[in-house]
Amino acid sequence: MNSNSHIPSAKRLLRTLNGEALWPPPMWLMRQAGRFLPEFRAMRAKADFLTRCMTPDIATELTLQPIRRFGMDGAILFSDILILPWAMGQSLEFVEGKGPVLGAIRTAQDLAKLDRNRIAEATAPVLETLSRLHKTLNGAENIGAAKAGATTLLGFTGSPFTVACYMVDGGSSREFAVTRDMAFSEPALFDKLMALLTETTADYLCAQIEAGAEAVMLFDSWAGLLPPSEFRKHVIAPTRQIVKTIKAKHPKVRVIGFPRLGGMLVPEYARETGVDVVALDTGADLSLARTLIPEHIGLQGNLDPLAVLSGGEAMRREALSVRNAGKGRAHVFNLGHGVLPQTPVEHVEELVRTVRETE
Repeated sequence: MNSNSHIPSAKRLLRTLNGEALWPPPMWLMRQAGRFLPEFRAMRAKADFLTRCMTPDIATELTLQPIRRFGMDGAILFSDILILPWAMGQSLEFVEGKGPVLGAIRTAQDLAKLDRNRIAEATAPVLETLSRLHKTLNGAENIGAAKAGATTLLGFTGSPFTVACYMVDGGSSREFAVTRDMAFSEPALFDKLMALLTETTADYLCAQIEAGAEAVMLFDSWAGLLPPSEFRKHVIAPTRQIVKTIKAKHPKVRVIGFPRLGGMLVPEYARETGVDVVALDTGADLSLARTLIPEHIGLQGNLDPLAVLSGGEAMRREALSVRNAGKGRAHVFNLGHGVLPQTPVEHVEELVRTVRETE
C-alpha cells in the first residue's frame, strides 16, 4: 500500500490507483468519449479525426463531455495511439469504414525516415490539451455531473508492440501477420523499431505527465496475438523499460497496463513490468485474477461492452458481478474493452447508477 496523504480525498480514482480499496469502486470507461454520445457526433461532423485530436479546443471538449454527463472518476485524454508514429513522420489517415491507413514500415530505409526529433513540436497541441484539462478539472467550478477537483486526468499511449502492428501492417488487421512475420524473420529490424517505440513512448508519457496527466495508461491491444516467448520479449520487456523510465522521473505517478487478450501471461505481466494497475479484458475472470496477481497491484475492468449495449437486467447482473468480485481490493470499475458506438446513452447512465449504488 502507498501513502495517500498527498492525494485529495475527492479524487477516488487516484486513491485507488495508489492502492486504496474503496467501496463502491471508482469508475471510468474506455472510449467513454465516443460515438455513442450525441454531443460527440455533433463535434465529429465538424472536423476529421486527426484534426480533432490535434486541436486543443476540440480535444478538451471531447474529453470533458462524458465527465459533464456522467461524472466519471477519470477523464482520459481524447487522442489516439497512432499519434506517436505520425509525430515521427509516418503518414497517417483515418478512413471512414476502414480505420487508420499508414505508410507501412517494411525496410530499414522505411524505418530510417522516422524522425524522433519531430515529436516535441508535433505533439505540442496534445500537451496543451492536457494542460487545459488539468486546469479545468481542478478548477473552482463544478463540471456538469462531476464535482470540481474530483476527477483524475489520465494520459495514455499505445504500447510498443501494438503501435508497431499498425506501423508495419499499414493499418488495421485481425492477425497482423506482416508484423508478426517481421518479428520472426527480421528480428534485427523489428527490434530496432521496438527500441525506438519503447524510448519515445516513455518520453511521450513523461511529457504528458509534465503537462498535467495525473496517471497514465499503456494500451497493448494486440498483446494476445503473441506466443509466450514473443510476449515476454515484445510486451513485458518494453513495458518494464517504459515504467522504469517514468518512475525515475515521476515516482509518484501511477501506471495502468492493459495487455489485452494476454490470458495466462497476465499475472506474469503484472509481476514483471512494474505497472501499478493491470486492466483486464472481457475474457478474464476477475475473481481468479485477484488470486493470481500480487495484492499490491490494483485491478481495472472488466465488464463486457456488449452487456452495456444490451442494457436491462443482464447488464445490471453482470455489472454487479464485476463490481462485487473486486470488493476489498484496489479495483477500478471499467469495461473489458471500449464502449460500442451503438450503445444507448441511457444504458451508460444506468450502469453508472448501478456501480455507484451502495449496499
